[in-house]
Amino acid sequence: MSLLTGWARGEFAADGFAYPVYERGEGPGIVVVHESPGLTPEVIELGDELVEDGFTVTMPHLFGSSHAPPHTWEALRVVPRLCVTREFTMFVTGRTAPLAGWLRALARDLHARAGGPGVGAIGMCVTGGFALAMMVDPVVVAPVVAQPATPLPLGRRRAADINLAPADLEAVRRRVAQGCPVLGVRYRGDWATGTRFETLRRELGDGFIAVELDGHDHATLTDHKHPEAVTAVRGFFRTRLLPPD
Repeated sequence: MSLLTGWARGEFAADGFAYPVYERGEGPGIVVVHESPGLTPEVIELGDELVEDGFTVTMPHLFGSSHAPPHTWEALRVVPRLCVTREFTMFVTGRTAPLAGWLRALARDLHARAGGPGVGAIGMCVTGGFALAMMVDPVVVAPVVAQPATPLPLGRRRAADINLAPADLEAVRRRVAQGCPVLGVRYRGDWATGTRFETLRRELGDGFIAVELDGHDHATLTDHKHPEAVTAVRGFFRTRLLPPD
């Protein structure tokens, strides 16, 4: 039986892009943007946990496998494709990924249907910075940046870059100053995150909430799932999106 049984499959088109999306649950919306190599069982499990917390969860399928455990070589196939596709910015600094407009439109659509004070968003690994790009739209009120890994940390400039064009970075600063915090989770020894958390602290000040875990693992919410990271993310969404008890 597919792990996506019970998830409604559709397609969302906007801003020149169209992708399959899977949705389940009730309550305020959360967009879960998967990491490489794809929409894996671990990502789906995270989505299921958020549904249990009382949210409507939308998971776009952007690349790689869906619901099946990935083959060991799949990341080697997926990552080179991401390096040349027009949706992502794997090497360029000071630029927002072109897919950001599609994700913002998806968040607006979800909010219109699910209601609530706004939408949550998680980006992970190669999509880690997407939650920042999405919060340029005020409908996104609970952005989570999990082990952001783009642009690839080759050299100091790329390692520090947070995948935003200057105008979008200014919009993010404004949102944070107006009371929209950003949650970030990573392992301290994860080379793929570069020095991006230092950049986020400098740019966002106290509006950046960092959860930094001991160790050199990478996928804080999936393959190398850490209970502290999961607890922080689920608590952040409950605080930002659900009414107080």
